[in-house]
Amino acid sequence: MSGDRPLPPAAPRGSPGRLLVPVRTKAGAALLHDEASGHTYDVRLKLTREVLTVQRQDVVCVSGSNPRANRRTVTLRREPVGGLGLSIKGGAEHGVPVVISKIFKDRAADQTGMLFVGDAVLQVNGIHVANATHEEVVHLLRNAGDEVTITVEFLREAPSFLKLPLGSPGPPSCRSSGASSPLFDSGLHLNGNSSHTAPSSPSSPSSPIANEPTYEKRWLDSLSVPLSMARISRYKAGAENLRSNAFEVLALGVRTGTLQFPTARESTDWLRAVSANISDLTLQNVKMANKCCSPCDQVVHMGWVSERVEDADSSPAFKSKYLALKGSSVYILGAPPESTLDWVQAEETYDLCEVLFKVHKFCPTDGCWPQASLRLGLQDFDTEDQRAYSFSILAGHGRCHSFTVELGSELAVWEKSFQRATFMEVQRTGSKTYPCSWQGETLCFTVDFAVGFTCFDSKTKTILWRFKFSQLKGSSDDGKARVKLLFQNLDTRQIETKELEFQDLTAVLHGIHAFLAAKVTSLDPAFMDSQSVARKYLYSN
Repeated sequence: MSGDRPLPPAAPRGSPGRLLVPVRTKAGAALLHDEASGHTYDVRLKLTREVLTVQRQDVVCVSGSNPRANRRTVTLRREPVGGLGLSIKGGAEHGVPVVISKIFKDRAADQTGMLFVGDAVLQVNGIHVANATHEEVVHLLRNAGDEVTITVEFLREAPSFLKLPLGSPGPPSCRSSGASSPLFDSGLHLNGNSSHTAPSSPSSPSSPIANEPTYEKRWLDSLSVPLSMARISRYKAGAENLRSNAFEVLALGVRTGTLQFPTARESTDWLRAVSANISDLTLQNVKMANKCCSPCDQVVHMGWVSERVEDADSSPAFKSKYLALKGSSVYILGAPPESTLDWVQAEETYDLCEVLFKVHKFCPTDGCWPQASLRLGLQDFDTEDQRAYSFSILAGHGRCHSFTVELGSELAVWEKSFQRATFMEVQRTGSKTYPCSWQGETLCFTVDFAVGFTCFDSKTKTILWRFKFSQLKGSSDDGKARVKLLFQNLDTRQIETKELEFQDLTAVLHGIHAFLAAKVTSLDPAFMDSQSVARKYLYSN
């Protein structure tokens, strides 16, 4: 055990959650990755204070027909200049139907008002082509004659590799190569190879007919994820593999799927915005829960974390856990608590004064920030966790849980919350007494917030020695049961060594650390703030 005095936690001032400022609302484009098919799709995101909504494009009937009708049959009249006025992409060779990729302004397809970029071509003059190759559909359309009837249906999940523009119609200057390719636009805006003789007079242009239904392309809500008790993951399920510029939002019973963004900046902006709103809702849930709790059993903070566990082959894996600081305890749960029974049935419960919170990694950029030394005769905990923001809680009998969070601001909140919760619990309890022994004598050791350290006979209650916190000058231990405490005698100025043995030495050392930290915090809160690893980075930024 080091002779250096431990550095106590930061002052418990203010609300920990205020480090995350809610963005409230936000909207923008993203890609949604389907892990089953491996495809990505264009989506639009809408963030409100309580919900993240994923929208997809669709064609809807706004008048003159069944509002839910999406399949349309349209007759096009090939124009001498401009042909059918559209281009296509895709095909069965890529696992998708042929889709309209461009519509040329004021040409035949555009004049119908019923065709849109993203429409899948299902039939051409009554011939089913949903499973046809790109070349087959190109050949059929170019040789279908001057009047072509096509049946289409908007492809809601058009893979992003088709690179379909989100707007329609396309610019009139668009041109394509004469050669066809499933991933490039095959232009059908030329005359094509009509098998019929061209009429002597220009044919009537394709145009909407009176009382024909009217269609529009719109962004429609596809999925809504409530943010209360939700969590975010930038990593693939259970693994350390970081998704590039992507994350997923998961709530009870619903998940967004992997949301991808063009740049790291956009991904980070969205990640922070969603996380801030989740944090804001969590604070509200904490306030609601505390209305039903006694003053000594208040929730200080709670939220999702990922716990590092070992697989059978000793490879690291991660499981989602719900961590909570409530009253005198630290709770590790499998899901957010909804009843009193959930708290009772927590997976693990530890005495808050007998655990040690430790930041392991804070990697705001490419490097890692080293952990500040917060120890009192404790063995350093080695971790190979590759995630950027990680911390651990060390408990009695050598128990340890290693956790990660998604953002540095979340790590800062947990750091401050542990400091605040520990400070409050020390002040509430006032003292803790541990059974111990020395040279066959059964003793008791008390650490008291007001008095300091006291050792007394467990039977007679006779006080054997007592020292103030300020008299502790050093310590060491054997890593098992025995500890040496070095105190300075105020009269002689000499160092006195006191040796004791405990059944759970780690819990006692953590308890001493908690009381020392709380004592120093009560005397100099500003100094304690300066010792926070995560908060120091956030404020310097």
